[in-house]
Amino acid sequence: MIAERLSRPEPAELDAADRRIINRLQDGLPLVEAPFAAVAAEIDLSEGELLYRLERLRDSGVLSRFGPMYHAERLGGGLTLAALEVPEADFERVTAAVNAFPEVAHNYRREHRLNMWFVLATETPEGIAEAIEAIEAATGLPVFNMPKQEEFHVRLHLPV
Repeated sequence: MIAERLSRPEPAELDAADRRIINRLQDGLPLVEAPFAAVAAEIDLSEGELLYRLERLRDSGVLSRFGPMYHAERLGGGLTLAALEVPEADFERVTAAVNAFPEVAHNYRREHRLNMWFVLATETPEGIAEAIEAIEAATGLPVFNMPKQEEFHVRLHLPV
């Protein structure tokens, strides 16, 4: 969860194996008994080397997240984009309050009247309204709920 301006870090130094890992894993893992072993074989590494390098890339901050992407609604859950208009003087306090909710998937500062945007994911569709009500109570600010109107799948692949 992020709600602060990020400064650009120095570019990470990646060797050829790191680049192969990042490029390959952006295409997902195969649905096989040992997916990391299968990917490691594709990119000429051992499974142990792949797992070690993946952990190192995460620990160093080169990768901020590595994990599955679930379709919350197909699993019976709720998902929405929400926003707050936060007075600048209260931004830090409100950020901490919003980020304390386990339903908040990620939280970003925006250069807009609605200057805090976050995604809510809940176990049920009804949980969205409950989470919004709780966030409003915790922050003292109205939450703007912007539920999905239509879904588009945009495949993002950033080769390194």
